[in-house]
Amino acid sequence: MATSSISGLSSGLDTATIIDQLMQLESASQTKLKTRQTTENSILAALRAINTDTAALATKAATLAKPATWQAMQGTVTGTGVSVTTEGTASATSFSYTVESLAVSHQIGFTSSAALTDVVAQSQVTITGSDGVPHDIDAGGGTLKELADAINASSATTGVKATTVRVADGSYRLLAESTATGTATAFTLTNGDGSALLGGAAVRAGADARIALGVGITATSTTNTFEDLVPGLDLTLGATTTVGTTGTVAIAPNTTSLSSSVSDLVDQVNSLLSTLDKATANKATSGTAGILYGESVARDLRNSLVNTVFGGSTGSMAAYGIQTDRSGKLVFDADAFQKAYNADPAAVAAKFTSGATTAADGWAARVATVTTAASKYATGTLTSAINGHTSTVTALSKSISDWDTRLELRRTSLERQYTALETALSNLNSQGTWLAGQISSLPSWDS
Repeated sequence: MATSSISGLSSGLDTATIIDQLMQLESASQTKLKTRQTTENSILAALRAINTDTAALATKAATLAKPATWQAMQGTVTGTGVSVTTEGTASATSFSYTVESLAVSHQIGFTSSAALTDVVAQSQVTITGSDGVPHDIDAGGGTLKELADAINASSATTGVKATTVRVADGSYRLLAESTATGTATAFTLTNGDGSALLGGAAVRAGADARIALGVGITATSTTNTFEDLVPGLDLTLGATTTVGTTGTVAIAPNTTSLSSSVSDLVDQVNSLLSTLDKATANKATSGTAGILYGESVARDLRNSLVNTVFGGSTGSMAAYGIQTDRSGKLVFDADAFQKAYNADPAAVAAKFTSGATTAADGWAARVATVTTAASKYATGTLTSAINGHTSTVTALSKSISDWDTRLELRRTSLERQYTALETALSNLNSQGTWLAGQISSLPSWDS
């Protein structure tokens, strides 16, 4: 802060520097507060980062702890151009199929050709669907192009679209087609008075897709996708599928996905353990003390996470592919997990999921309990620690601000004192100079 004192004009002292040095001594207490505030902010940042990671781990663990997660099924299919998808309601099963037909749209190809500008229809044409309801369409001047445009403009209502096919120079034929597939998409296209257009037409009737499942069961679909063919499974016939294609469909537990989910959870736990280890490191053993070395909440969380591998009525998780190594981190053995799951899927699921009581919870459920208790909004142990340090930082900020006011007043006081000193010395010097002048002006008396 700039000083307003008259620095050394009379005393020859550097009073501005003296004041700055005195203020450094005065501000020692505030400096300690600022240092503590910096440390508290570092602790807060570390706790908040760990809380975020812990909350993310809690979400992942809770998902794996749900019994529904362990009911995840995977569908497989044989047969060219055929695919299947499964949903949560699928259950283990298998069956064979034979493709009897594909779903196709209803098409009408008109016989006569014409130029686009030729008049080929009355000003009004009629499209009648399979439901017998007629739709009258304004065809304008009735040219081939106007007719096609009018049909396309009505597609949303009639479910019919049209195109003109160039068959020779300046010569086109009209192709009309339903916008959907299936037997119910049949339609007729005539002049408004019911007479034929363009010399009549060839028809390809719309058809449903059909597959035979054997033992007298046949399934049909208006599209090439059979939704919920069996609960939780959709089967789709692709563009390369041919009539007569045979194959099998199987639904079985998706062990690859489950193994991956368990492995991911182990990795996420280890990542959090590494963060906690670094934050709570002891200077005596690591050379540098971690920012959370004195925070029991961080150490407790680390110990609780490792202990989830044991305890409860589910016992050790080693037989199911999870155990700890010498460094206190978790290790996942995918082969051991796969072997155990293949032998008894239900038993393995119980070792991971929520039980009827807390004591019966599996490993993922225990991890979810530990991490939720730490990161839960308002009541979590990490949340409480964060709130405590936040209050400390707030209190320190107020104390530092109070010291700013106190120090400003002290500097002002010192500046006034030293200014008064310089002024007094200046006055004394002036008086001394005057007295010296008076003395020197007195008559000199010789003895």
